[in-house]
Amino acid sequence: MNKYKGLGNQGWIVICSLVLCITCSCDPDPNPGPGNGNSDQFESTPQKFPITPGTIDEASGLAPSLNFPGYLWTNQDSGQPNSLYLVSKDGKTIKEYGIPGAQNNDWEDVAIGPGPENGVNYLYIADTGNNGSSASKVNVIYRVPEISDPNASFSQDRVEKITYKYPDGPRDAESLLLDPVTKDIFIVSKESSNTGIYRLAFPQSTGETITAEKLGTVPSVSTATGGSISKDGNEIAIRTYLSVYYWKRKTGETIGQTLTQPATRQLLVAIEPQGESICFDSEGSGFYTLSEKSNSTAVTLNFYKRK
Repeated sequence: MNKYKGLGNQGWIVICSLVLCITCSCDPDPNPGPGNGNSDQFESTPQKFPITPGTIDEASGLAPSLNFPGYLWTNQDSGQPNSLYLVSKDGKTIKEYGIPGAQNNDWEDVAIGPGPENGVNYLYIADTGNNGSSASKVNVIYRVPEISDPNASFSQDRVEKITYKYPDGPRDAESLLLDPVTKDIFIVSKESSNTGIYRLAFPQSTGETITAEKLGTVPSVSTATGGSISKDGNEIAIRTYLSVYYWKRKTGETIGQTLTQPATRQLLVAIEPQGESICFDSEGSGFYTLSEKSNSTAVTLNFYKRK
């Protein structure tokens, strides 16, 4: 959904430049802990791969495929099909897969990782935006095993529905995180201040409405539009329209403990028309971002390589 139609691209560039000048002074934590041993430095100028307009113009979530090397999953905002899209990392191939039995009230993010059945990769789709009264009061996360054959389809009898509400009233949320270590689900709210982090502990019920546990707030992050946890669980990224906040998870820390501390560093990223999605590469070589098209003629899939 294009929430800022009136600004235009030039307006965004001016606003983004001003805000980045103010916010990019975030200093890295001098003691980030052992993490996974990977560098926490990434290129600030991405490799760009054009996305042909017309298929995924409102991308709002991004996750690496674990069954199809070289591909990513994305979803679109409300008003679009109840589908996931498998996108090659060069942006040249896009294939749509319907999610039967699901409803796109306001799909805002997608995550991938373990779930109830050991050895199975699951996709998690966050219908957690604020479009429509029902979406803002009771929220849904769809969970379905990732297909392993590109010619297969998602089966309706494998689509599970995790329904939850917040303990402190309705929230708009566009960031979904899955901890691959504990299988807990985390939701980061889209606030201009006091950005909340909420947990749905594993195993999540699919038969009743869960009340999410509020763990605290995420320091300095304003208007979170997407999030990702690395495949090994040691790195976390939350993006806004303007930049990316990055954490290295210290040994023994929970996701909640990590995210309620200041970010390890704030990463500079290229300005996008309406940047809403981010994911770590499954190989650990960097991270991807993808934007809604908004008022632009086209968007690119951006890759930020780890230094």
